[in-house]
Parts: sequence; structure tokens; C-alpha cells
Amino acid sequence: MSENSSRRPRTPADHWGALAAALIMAGIGWIGLYQLIGSEIPAAGPRWLFFVLLHLAITGSVLPVVRYFNVRLTPTSQPLPSGGVIVRQSIWIGLFVVTCAWLRMPRALTPTIAFFIALAFIVVEVFIRTREIAFERESR
Repeated sequence: MSENSSRRPRTPADHWGALAAALIMAGIGWIGLYQLIGSEIPAAGPRWLFFVLLHLAITGSVLPVVRYFNVRLTPTSQPLPSGGVIVRQSIWIGLFVVTCAWLRMPRALTPTIAFFIALAFIVVEVFIRTREIAFERESR
């Protein structure tokens, strides 16, 4: 077997799609936040729009970083996680930031609460990923 055939491709097609989605999400999120914060007074409607735009902005911004870590930490003998896995992991990070922002408004966020929320999200993702890997190994 030649040396090049054992290497995986640099960027799978679904990763390109995820990166394009990240660019769109981050652009809409950050531009929307800029417009919302600069033009609206704090009220119930714009508050929920703030959380939606914050989630889009954070998810789109961390997706390339999450992809980098997934590519860097996956052994070369294993296939790369799909673009859907990378998007899901980025969504967890965005949800964590939005949850912390929401808890910060009534001043209910403490480092301990933030730690346990992050731990809960990590445990759920590890459980989902473990089941996906086991299912992939069964189907081979």
C-alpha cells in the first residue's frame, strides 16, 4: 500500500459544508447582535432575539475551532467525525454560553453552576458520541 492511500483527505466535503454554515451563522449572529444592541431598548421581545442571535454567533464562531480539535485529536487510523458531529458539538458550546447569559441576568450564575452545566453537556455529548462510534463499528 502506498503512503498516500493510508492518509485521510484533508477536508471532507461535509466539513466544507459545516464551515460554510459556520460563516453564515457567525455573520448573521454578530451583525444581528450589533444591530439589536445598538438600536433596541431592553424588553421581552428583543431579549429573546438577543439569545437567538447570541447562540448563532457563538455556534458559528466556535465551529472552526471545534473542527480543528476534532481533526487534530482523531487518530489517523480512525475516520474523522462527520460534519454533523462537529456542528452538534458547536451547538452545545453555544447553548452553554446562552444558558450562562440567561442565568447571569438575574445574577444566579456562579462558577459552580457554570461548571456543572458544562459537565452535564459534556457527559451528554460523550454518551451520544460513544453510541455513535459503537454503531459505526457494528455496521462495518
